[in-house]
Amino acid sequence: MPATRNNGALRIAIIALTLFTAVVHVWLGLGFLAGGGWAFVLNGAGYLTLLMLYAAPWRPLAHLSWIVRWLLIAYTAITVIAWIFIGTGSPIAGPVVISPETLVAYADKAAEVVLIVLLWLDGLPRSEDAV
Repeated sequence: MPATRNNGALRIAIIALTLFTAVVHVWLGLGFLAGGGWAFVLNGAGYLTLLMLYAAPWRPLAHLSWIVRWLLIAYTAITVIAWIFIGTGSPIAGPVVISPETLVAYADKAAEVVLIVLLWLDGLPRSEDAV
């Protein structure tokens, strides 16, 4: 398995975006626990768990980092797709009403799409590996 670009600015951006989306989901979920917010809290916890696995510098599992990366990509994609069909502010889920929650949702979805792209880029072989 070729080495990946798992350091530097790319890695920091992935960590920051994952933390951002985890905090958004936990914050929103805690805001409406009685109305089903537990799903948001658990989604945020899932992001934090995958982030710990991604960022952990545990050498014995380094060869499995590609699995964690693809799990995080899939998890993020499922979250985006779910929002498209049932999320607050989604044009498909109902009329879009501009509110602070809607703006946070759109910022979070943008962050998640960028996160998917950066995780994919992180998995590409480095140019020095192509020799």
